[in-house]
Amino acid sequence: MALTGRAALIAALASVPVGVWDPSWTGILAVNAPLAVACACDFALAAPVRRLGLTRSGDASARLGETAEVTLTVSNPSGRPLRARLRDAWPPSSWQPGTETAASRHSLTVPAGERRRVTTRLQPTRRGDRHADRVTIRSYGPLGLLTRQGTHRVPWTVRVLPPFTSRKHLPSKLSRLRELDGRTSVLTRGEGTEFDSLREYVPGDDTRSIDWRATARHSTVAVRTWRPERDRHILLVLDTGRTSAGRVGDAPRLDAAMDAALLLAALASRAGDRVDLLAYDRRVRALLQGRTAGDVLPSLVNAMATLEPELVETDARGLTATTLRSAPRRSLVVLFTTLDAAPIEEGLLPVLPQLTQRHTVLVASVADPHVSRMAQARGHTDAVYEAAAAAQAQSERRHIADQLRRHGVTVVDATPDELPPALADAYLELKSAGRL
Repeated sequence: MALTGRAALIAALASVPVGVWDPSWTGILAVNAPLAVACACDFALAAPVRRLGLTRSGDASARLGETAEVTLTVSNPSGRPLRARLRDAWPPSSWQPGTETAASRHSLTVPAGERRRVTTRLQPTRRGDRHADRVTIRSYGPLGLLTRQGTHRVPWTVRVLPPFTSRKHLPSKLSRLRELDGRTSVLTRGEGTEFDSLREYVPGDDTRSIDWRATARHSTVAVRTWRPERDRHILLVLDTGRTSAGRVGDAPRLDAAMDAALLLAALASRAGDRVDLLAYDRRVRALLQGRTAGDVLPSLVNAMATLEPELVETDARGLTATTLRSAPRRSLVVLFTTLDAAPIEEGLLPVLPQLTQRHTVLVASVADPHVSRMAQARGHTDAVYEAAAAAQAQSERRHIADQLRRHGVTVVDATPDELPPALADAYLELKSAGRL
């Protein structure tokens, strides 16, 4: 029985005497003329790769940790069916480790004059833009003896957005905000708050809230209710210098700062305040201004997606000058930076009065939870030394925080999981006290 396909090729190679075999295709084909004809026919029947039409569609963005699906449409304009293996190449950070091979390689058959779709599922491991690389297609003939191979450039970009994991805290903070707004029975007063309405006095109300003129016009005692001022300006300032590159857990400090900034922005926009963003190290990396309440959060997420820490020392004077230009009127400036001694004492403290004279300043810093665990370690000599080093580091951070507070700055220093709700609470306290 005659052999066909790959079996014929193997038999032809096995029939060549040892020592006289030419490892070139010419030598192989000379051994078996029918095999040469079969290979030539197989190659001729393989669909041409260069003439294929390729287009993309699908997701243009996805949050970090989610899946993005990008569809590749392959059109076969030739008169021969396409039997192919296809590799859709993307940067390594587009997939979880170990999943690239299965996710990027596809088998497909496209009849002559038709088209088919294959879907590549990305699971990015980093923020930022992921650009599609080459699409490599290997077209097989009916016997699978010879192939045609070629590459196509089919541009596509998937923007990987910050995950915004602190969103889970938003409902509880909005509930607290409604209390401040006077929409529940809890009333707040403070310097700079706005008059809201009158209601009947109930036992336990502050007697200083009684409106005696309104009481004189009615048969019941009337008290004033207050709500925090709206339409305040909040400027989120991300320090993207070298200290933001330090890793806390599995992510840079900058990512943890972004998560806290997004929760604060979502809360402040719901409170009726205007939120802007400035990212700076030695130059402006991002500047977002004038967004409406409904557009501010998507705009912030999109602007933060491509930000990366820069391995340079932050120019504190330049940051301060840019902040003052970006916020010409009194605002709440929330500065996301480190509490390390050198950058604060040599950089920020000398120029801090320029900010505090015009604005309310809040410094938010990401603390490393590993340091807290080290401070509690005991049991052997190495653990005791680690605990002593951690205690010294914590003492230095507290000292820096105290120096900032003496300049009138509110300081929030917490771990990545605790920073977003702690920062939101600090904002609500400032708002209820009328300091915005």
